[in-house]
Amino acid sequence: MTLIDSHCHLDFPQFQEDFSGVLSRAANAGVRRMVTISTRVRQIETLRAIAEANDCIYFSVGTHPHQAAKETDVTVDELLNHAAHEKCVAIGEAGLDYFYDNAPRDDQERSFRIHIDAARQSGLPLVIHARDADEDVASILHEETGKGAFPFILHCFSSGRALAETAVELGGYVSFSGILTFKRSDELRAIAADLPLDRLLIETDAPYLAPQPWRGQTNEPAYVAETNRILAECHGMEASQMAARTTENCLRCFSKMPPLTEVA
Repeated sequence: MTLIDSHCHLDFPQFQEDFSGVLSRAANAGVRRMVTISTRVRQIETLRAIAEANDCIYFSVGTHPHQAAKETDVTVDELLNHAAHEKCVAIGEAGLDYFYDNAPRDDQERSFRIHIDAARQSGLPLVIHARDADEDVASILHEETGKGAFPFILHCFSSGRALAETAVELGGYVSFSGILTFKRSDELRAIAADLPLDRLLIETDAPYLAPQPWRGQTNEPAYVAETNRILAECHGMEASQMAARTTENCLRCFSKMPPLTEVA
């Protein structure tokens, strides 16, 4: 069974002491590739170095909405310049977070739109962070798609059904994390069950949101296999069938990522 963790944060300090172990456990779980996601453009060198040192790791470039007020000088051209690296496969994560409101909402929106422009120009998928901001995210997606389509992913999806349906309508992908496995996530599992198979992705968002068997512990890419298993159950499929689907979707979405070969 081949899996891809479409969203993790391998530069975070939780992984520094046992980085090789994290990669080994991922490989043993069938995770052939990982995309380590940017939260600060000003720290992109660390992500780039991790990707350059490991064949199985790719990276993105972007400013998390929590950091939007700290990186107001990030431009479309700067994002495009970093995105030209052969192992940079996505823009973001960027978006809106009204739960924490760690940055002013106007800064979040401005940054979001800059990242959308970069995704449109580069053709790389925009990794979208959306929390407690469903209506505004949907509105911006409709408005910006009207200016020209761009690929995107609603990452770590835990929003309402309407936003998921908007994403699919506009050609985007919906990525599920360990939240899907939580006991109280019945509504989320119902949404996942109704989404088309060709728009599903899986992720860990590691080191956060470990799936149910490891809930409260540090999450890591190997655990994406459990999210895949639960997503498969939602669709009445075998885990291996869902793994094949999400891997195919991931390679289509991250179109700059080369095809997988039979040899690991």
